[in-house]
Amino acid sequence: MKKPTGKLAVTAGAVTSALVLTAAPASAAPSTVWTVGPSPVGVSLSNGANIVMSVNGIAWTCTKSTATAALRSATGNPATVGTVGSLAFAAAGAPCSSVLGNITLVPATPWTFVAQDHTAATGVTKGYLGDVDMKLTVGATVFRVRGKASATYTNAAGKLSVDSFAGELPIVESLNGGSAFPVGAGLLLKADYLVKKTGTTVVPTIVGSQP
Repeated sequence: MKKPTGKLAVTAGAVTSALVLTAAPASAAPSTVWTVGPSPVGVSLSNGANIVMSVNGIAWTCTKSTATAALRSATGNPATVGTVGSLAFAAAGAPCSSVLGNITLVPATPWTFVAQDHTAATGVTKGYLGDVDMKLTVGATVFRVRGKASATYTNAAGKLSVDSFAGELPIVESLNGGSAFPVGAGLLLKADYLVKKTGTTVVPTIVGSQP
């Protein structure tokens, strides 16, 4: 059997190298320029669906929630592109309810919206709500959570979706919480808010890019 010629060996090596280069995915650089349109802008938020929270499998639902916030362009990664100035859970005739009875939630604002990643093809910015601080009361039990909650913002829908992970919102204080709401237990929060420029139907946008 004839040995491969040098030319064939070089060609085979070149093909292998090409395949390796093709297979290696290009890593996208993270966004460091965040453009809010318009900026700065005051916005109002209202829940587009029921808000659901839970601790240790005990869940409660809020059918009404509103907030006000300010959005602005920013640089850096992560970057604060929004500040929640006021936030209310429940309303007259629409309390937050659980199997233990109605539950009262009192947020200590401001909270922030921090951007970390942007996908141009979908217009979705990933990040989190930061500086989350909230006191909750149900019956004689009072507990407090602090931390952050993972979130995304979708330009096309003008929707802020909050979906926290385990460990992001731990209970830091608890009075009469027992085994249901002990210090260290995590609160899970799932919510969708529709965002509009205050007093209008204009939907703001958030776009991340490189300079």
